Amino acid sequence: MRVAVRTLCEFAARRGDLEHRYTPAPSSEDGIAGHGKVQDRRGPHYEREWRLSGECAGLILSGRADGYDPLTNRLEEIKTHRGDLSRLSAAQRALHRAQLRAYGALHCHETGQDSVQLALVYFDVSKETESVLTEAASAGALWQELTDLCDAYRQWAQQEEAHRLRRDHALETLAFPFENFRTGQRQLAEAAYKNSVRSQTVMLQAPTGLGKTLGTLFPALMAIPKAGQDRLFYLTTRNPGRRLALDSLQRLRDAQPSTLPLRILELSAKEHACEHPDKACHGESCPLAQGFFDRLPAARQAAASFDGILTRDALSRIAGEHSLCPYFLAQEMARWCDLIVGDVNRMFDQHALLHALTRQNEWKVSLLVDEAHNLIDRARGMYSVTLNQSRLLYVRRQAPAELKGALNRVAGQWQTLVREAFPEDTPGNPGKALGKPENALFLEAIPKTLIPSLNRLVSAITDYLTEHPPDLALQELMFECLAFTRLADVFGEHSLCELRTGGRGKTTLTIQNLIPADFLRPRFDAVDSSLLFSATLSPGVYHRDLLGLPENTFWRSIESPFSASQLQVEFAHHVSTRRQHRQASLVPIAQIIADQFHRRPGNYLAYFSSFTYLNAALSVLQEQAPDIPVWQQRPDMSTAERDGFTDRFTAKGQGVGFAVLGGAFGEGIDLPGERLIGAFVATLGLPPFDAWHEILKQRLADRFGAGYEYTYLFPGLQKVTQAAGRVIRTPEDRGVIWLIDDRYSRPQVRRLLPEWWFANTPLPE
Repeated sequence: MRVAVRTLCEFAARRGDLEHRYTPAPSSEDGIAGHGKVQDRRGPHYEREWRLSGECAGLILSGRADGYDPLTNRLEEIKTHRGDLSRLSAAQRALHRAQLRAYGALHCHETGQDSVQLALVYFDVSKETESVLTEAASAGALWQELTDLCDAYRQWAQQEEAHRLRRDHALETLAFPFENFRTGQRQLAEAAYKNSVRSQTVMLQAPTGLGKTLGTLFPALMAIPKAGQDRLFYLTTRNPGRRLALDSLQRLRDAQPSTLPLRILELSAKEHACEHPDKACHGESCPLAQGFFDRLPAARQAAASFDGILTRDALSRIAGEHSLCPYFLAQEMARWCDLIVGDVNRMFDQHALLHALTRQNEWKVSLLVDEAHNLIDRARGMYSVTLNQSRLLYVRRQAPAELKGALNRVAGQWQTLVREAFPEDTPGNPGKALGKPENALFLEAIPKTLIPSLNRLVSAITDYLTEHPPDLALQELMFECLAFTRLADVFGEHSLCELRTGGRGKTTLTIQNLIPADFLRPRFDAVDSSLLFSATLSPGVYHRDLLGLPENTFWRSIESPFSASQLQVEFAHHVSTRRQHRQASLVPIAQIIADQFHRRPGNYLAYFSSFTYLNAALSVLQEQAPDIPVWQQRPDMSTAERDGFTDRFTAKGQGVGFAVLGGAFGEGIDLPGERLIGAFVATLGLPPFDAWHEILKQRLADRFGAGYEYTYLFPGLQKVTQAAGRVIRTPEDRGVIWLIDDRYSRPQVRRLLPEWWFANTPLPE
C-alpha cells in the first residue's frame, strides 16, 4: 500500500495530548512564502522540494523533504510558526522530528550513504528568523526507526487495502434504490458517471425536482472503481442540502442486498460538535483533549468498523465511549472515510481540511458541489474580512496591562487613518481612492502602516492567552486581526479595501473579495474530477470565470421533467420596478396580486427587492384587498420564525407571503402541490447600483469583458429563477408566475430564464 511519509508519522508517531492552544498557525500562503524565504537563503547547490520514495516493511513510501544540500549532505525540514517557539509542545516537536528522520532514512536508502545531517528549521513568519535544530544520524538507526513506524502502520494498511477492495467490488454492482429513474434523472446520472471516469470538470444545470442528490451520488460512487479514485466529497452550500444527502445515502445503503462496505462521514462545524465549548482545546483545559492521541487508535478502529453512516450523533457516541473530542475524531476520520459530506468551506476556505488532506496524500478525488450557484457569494465571504474599531476599543478598555501598549499602538494608527480619511472640514484621500460614497472610502491598497502593528498585537495576545485562562473577547480580536493580515499579504486586483465610518469609534476596515477565482482555482486543480450542479448555472461562462474553473470545463443542461402546461407565465410589462418608479408601481402590483388571488384563491409568494419595497406594497394591498390573508418576512428572523413563515403554506390554506428576493425564502424551501400555487416577482433582482457594485463592474469588465452582465444581470436573474422555481416542484404541480417589470420583455433577459417556461407562452410585444 502506498502511504505518504507525513501520513505515516501522523498515524504512528503521535502521542499525548491534543494541542490546539491559542497559537495562530501561519496560513498556507504564509507557510509557502516562509518556506521560500528559507530556501532562498541557501546556497546555489541547494535542492528544493527533495523528492524521496522507497519500500519499507511492505509499504511504498513517498514524500518531499523541504531541501537538501549535497555539499554538506544536509537534509532540511522547514516548519513555519508565529511567536514564541517555546509554545510548541513536546509532542508536536517529536512529530516533526519523526517526519524528518523518516525522510533521512529514505534518503540514505536511495543514495546508499551511511549517514546524513538532519536539520529541523523553525521559521517565524512574523520576525523572519530561523531556529535550527541539527543532528547527525546513521543510516542504520534511521532505517530501524522507519521500520518500527511501518510495522505499527502495516496492520492498519492491510485492513485499509482489504476495505478498499471490498468497497470497489460493492460499488461496481451498486443497486439504485428505486425501480426507475425519474424523467431526466438517467441523463443526469450518465453525465455524472462519464465526468468521473474521464477526469473532467462539468457544470450541470438540472431543474429542481429531478432528484439531483441521488442522481449525482449514485453514479459518482459507481464510477470510483473504474476511475481509480480514492475519495468522494459531496459538498453543500446550505445545511438542508447536507441533511438531504445523508438521507439519500441511508436510502442507498438500505437498498443494497448486503451491507455496503462504504465509510461515510458527516463533517460538522466545531460549534455543533464541541462537547466543552467553555474550554480550550488542549490537555490542560479539556479532559477530552488530555491523552487524545493515546486513546485515538481504539476510537479510530471503532469508527472505521462502525456499521452505518458516521453522522455527528454517531461520532459523538463513539467519541464518548473513548473519552475523546468528537470534533477532532471527525477530523481524524476524514483521513479514512470514502465519502465525506460537508459544507463547501471544507474544501474551499483558507484553512480547508479536505484540500490539505488531498494534497498531502495525493488522493484522486471526485468532487460534487450541490447548489453550486451559491459558491460565488460563499467564496467571496471566505476571502473577505472586517476589522472593527469598536471591538478594538472595547477590548482596550478591558485589557490587562501587558496588552495596553500593543492595543494603544493599533488604536492610535487607526485613529490617524480615520482622521486622514474623514476630516471634519475637507474631503480626505489617503493615497489614491477608488471611490468615496457617503461615510465610506474605497482604497486601491491596504494601509501598510497598520499591518506591522496588527502583527505585534496578534503576538502579544497569543503570548498572553498561552499563560492565562481563555478570554473570548481577546480571542475574537486576535483571530480578526490575524485573518486581516493574512488577506492583506495576498491583496490584489481580486479584492477591494473599504474604510467605512459609522460615527466616532465605529469605523470598519474591510478587505472584500470581488473575484474568488484566484483563490478557488488551486482547489479545483487539486481534484481528479469536479461536478458542479444546480437548477441555475446559466450562463456557464459566468460561473466558470468567477469560480476559476478550467478553460475546458463542460456545461450541460438537463431537460426539465416539467412541461409548459404545468406553468402559466404572466408578464406585467407595463410596470417598472426601478427605484425611481417604485412609488408609482405599488398600486398596479397590488392590483395584479389581488386579481390573481381572487381568480384562483390559494397560497402565493410575492418577492420584492428590499424590505422597504415589500412593506410599501404590502400596505397598499391591505388597503385595496383587506380580505386577502398576508404574512411577511422580517429582517433577522430566528429559525422558529422562519419555520412559522413556511408553516403558513398549508395544503388547504389561502394567502400571500411577502418575501425579499435572494433571502431565506428565495430558495431552499419546498412547498409542493397546493402549498404554493403561484409567485409574483416584482423585481429583476439586480443588485443596487452603488459605488461598491460599480467598482466590481469595472474589475469584472477589465478581467472578463462583461462588467454589467457579471455584476448585475446574471446574479439578478439567477435569483428570479430560483424564487420562481418554488412554484413547480413535482410533475403533478400546477401554478402561475407573474414577472412584474417591463425589462422582462427584453430578449437579453428572456434568454436567461428557463426555456421550458415559455414553450406555450409568447414573448410580450
